[in-house]
Amino acid sequence: MSLDQVRSIADAVLYEGYLLYPYRASSHKNRSRWQFGVLGPPHATAASFGEEPEMEMQCLLAPHDGPAAVTVHLRFLQLQVREVRSTGEDGVEVPVGQLIVDGVPVMSWDEAVEREVVLAALPLGEVADAVHEVPGGEDTEPVTDARGVVAGRIVRRRLPLAVRVRTRAVVDDGYVRLSVAVRNEHPEPAATKDAAIRSSLIGAHLLLRAHDAEFVSLLEPPAGAAAAAGRCRQRRCWPVLAGPKGTTDTLLGAPIILYDYPEVAEQSPGALFDSTEIDEILTLRVMTMTEEEKAEARATDPRAREIIDRCDGMSPAGLQQLHGLLRDPHRPQPAAPAGPVADVRDVEPAAFDTAGAPWWDPAADASVRPGSDAVVIDGVRVAKGSLVRVHPSRRADAQDLFFAGQVARVTAVLSDVDGGTHIALVLVDDPASDLHDWYGRYFYFAPDELTPLSVEETAQHREENRS
Repeated sequence: MSLDQVRSIADAVLYEGYLLYPYRASSHKNRSRWQFGVLGPPHATAASFGEEPEMEMQCLLAPHDGPAAVTVHLRFLQLQVREVRSTGEDGVEVPVGQLIVDGVPVMSWDEAVEREVVLAALPLGEVADAVHEVPGGEDTEPVTDARGVVAGRIVRRRLPLAVRVRTRAVVDDGYVRLSVAVRNEHPEPAATKDAAIRSSLIGAHLLLRAHDAEFVSLLEPPAGAAAAAGRCRQRRCWPVLAGPKGTTDTLLGAPIILYDYPEVAEQSPGALFDSTEIDEILTLRVMTMTEEEKAEARATDPRAREIIDRCDGMSPAGLQQLHGLLRDPHRPQPAAPAGPVADVRDVEPAAFDTAGAPWWDPAADASVRPGSDAVVIDGVRVAKGSLVRVHPSRRADAQDLFFAGQVARVTAVLSDVDGGTHIALVLVDDPASDLHDWYGRYFYFAPDELTPLSVEETAQHREENRS
């Protein structure tokens, strides 16, 4: 896989939050767009709510026989202020929030420009420490009507940025632990929220390519590397293997926690920029927008215009494709269809059993009763109402760290379409457990992550709850 293909996966992180449904500048959600990987200016005041200026990632490499090296790609967005100016009859330009030209609105908005800093083939035995300048600038674009008369101008402005990238490597149990630190070195103070974000690195993440070496998974390290992997420390940047499964020459350092080899949902026809969205739901929501709302969205940003046009032109068959497919895990899968892909996300499965009933329809399997089904754990029958102790082992969520050793009450035993068993829980000592029950929102664990409480422990917990 080329690095460009890995970039398409990384773009899902880069543009996360760039546009938030309903994709209009006037939407309240779009007042806080920049969500992940923001490295704020170091001299921001408390009133500016600037993010921390630095992130650091540590990864593990196994060198080959040749001179090992690594190429570092730092990618981020540089904010660009788009100001619309109206030209009056006297020729004087005035900044405006919106300019109507031939019935079409042109709006002021904050855009972003992709930036990439490349440190090529850095030897693992050498320390790198340098500040890289990202130029600012100002561009202008005339706004003309159908007759060619200039009605105003669009002015785009960017502040210059400075970013320091430091790398260092140490040997650990025969492996090389590589540290890559990134720091925003913007020299000017930022007193407001707008000033802080305009001098920030947005969506900052790392792509690393190994030469004469291979990266070691920190999620599933080989036995000999487990101790060294456990000594790696992360700060606002999480490293995972990227590319085709099984390859070890490319690493993605993301500001969100991912699994190794993250993939783009092949059913997705384009980006929607709204954190961990489900394409089908948001597409249907876009279809419910009024024509006035769609016009504003199109005027907000070219990427918003692309979303609206794509949703408006989607056929019933295309919409059904977004509903996904349930695949038989034991059957060879066909090659993924060609076409653009843009976002890392879960896609709702849509499959039908041999009788033609959707799998999510309760009538498809009347034998499944989550409220009364049970599973045997360590020789003990566990069902709704049972008390268990939680021992998370799959690192499915950062919250798992807080669940370790906690006592939970089982609310349901469920089976998935692949034959797996999942146990829904609420924590006994969680003050919001009643609310979780009321909303039907539970935590899910596998049977091997749970230990049933003994009869005595169960009686003691229930007595404590009564008192």
